[in-house]
Amino acid sequence: MEQVVSMPRIGEKAPEFKAVTTQGNIDFPKQYEGSWVILFSHPADFTPVCTSEFMTFAAMEDKFEEAGCKLVGLSVDGLYSHIAWLRTIKEKIEYRGMKNIEVKFPLIEDITMEVAKKYGMIQPGESNTKAVRAVFIIDPKGVIRTIIYYPLSLGRNFDELYRALIALKTSDEFGVATPADWRPGDDVIISPAGSCSTAQNRMEGKEEGLECKDWFFCTKKIAKEDILGKVLKKK
Repeated sequence: MEQVVSMPRIGEKAPEFKAVTTQGNIDFPKQYEGSWVILFSHPADFTPVCTSEFMTFAAMEDKFEEAGCKLVGLSVDGLYSHIAWLRTIKEKIEYRGMKNIEVKFPLIEDITMEVAKKYGMIQPGESNTKAVRAVFIIDPKGVIRTIIYYPLSLGRNFDELYRALIALKTSDEFGVATPADWRPGDDVIISPAGSCSTAQNRMEGKEEGLECKDWFFCTKKIAKEDILGKVLKKK
């Protein structure tokens, strides 16, 4: 019988694995302890959507690094295919003004699909032999904090992946939540009142710095400089 592996969930430890990559062997997530990491999969080497994504991630790598986040890619292709594809990207491909792009972050070889199956990247409704475009944002303790899945045909929004990382770090640093479409400098949301007295105090304006639309919906301002000063230095 085919082995059934449950998909990882937010709040759980990232499944462990060891693998070969374009940057040497990897012991995941152990060797990334203390750093945020984005683990992402792509369907296949030498495909146009994947090429556009790898070029974008590589062009943004320093930006993610500044935010204390490492990048790790995966596909079910072999190591030599990976190397040849990444060389082709650097030597031949120009896209949206990006050219001579060198991919320096690890790209995992997963011919057996062992890692892809551990992370639920193989979804039969899309393909039995290609990984969907999965994204896992994992915190410095090795805990999965965000999961995003895209179909084979849909390229990712990398500004959103960066925004999600900064929002997660902001929540951790300041003990707040972030509303829809939040960007650094926008108002943040504080936890709903846990008691009737707290709710009343908020509605009466007794908690300084809060703006309450109702007892359960209160926001406050945190300067963009304060947020970036924290989250970009926190490795």
